[in-house]
Amino acid sequence: MKDSSIKNIIFDLGGVILNIDPGITERAFQSMGAKDFRQYFGHGFALSFFSDYEVGKISDQQFINDLKTLAGVEVSNEVIVNAWNALLLDFPPQRIELLKILRKKYRLYLFSNTNALHLLEIGKMYKNSFPHGTLDDLFEKAYYSHLLQLRKPDKASFEYIINENQLDPSETLFVDDAIVNVEGANAVGLRGLYLPPGMTILDLTW
Repeated sequence: MKDSSIKNIIFDLGGVILNIDPGITERAFQSMGAKDFRQYFGHGFALSFFSDYEVGKISDQQFINDLKTLAGVEVSNEVIVNAWNALLLDFPPQRIELLKILRKKYRLYLFSNTNALHLLEIGKMYKNSFPHGTLDDLFEKAYYSHLLQLRKPDKASFEYIINENQLDPSETLFVDDAIVNVEGANAVGLRGLYLPPGMTILDLTW
């Protein structure tokens, strides 16, 4: 990917920096009775209350209640939250080290479609693995959809980040493991890079 014209990089989080397995969460809810969980969950399928939660329109408790309704079973909040967070796996140390190297050469940003419950758990996971500093410290600025109240692949979300940081889209690389998000980035002039299954940022030539 070596390209001297690139000055800024916007990274996705889940599936790019953080290892995730949505299948674990999907199976956890299916086992509770949410047989249609897949149609609401995953790349391109974040419908109804899932997408509302990702842009901060509903509270944690409302989201938990909606998940209970979807599952059709009465369980504790803790069971629901644990199932929801089950997809979050680990931060490979080599990826974190790569980001520390890259930030010496590029302006780095993070842009994640996420939610309050996941972000809380992600913060704990990062702190447990890397006690000194936070995930946000690796970037000039980190953007989370539920705080931004905009989500990928909406053009407005990318335009907000571009404008706030006065980025030249033609000099800005966007890295994501969802093709729909890469297409959204390309639509506003960013240089989208799709990371297909099995490939990591460590496989790229920086």
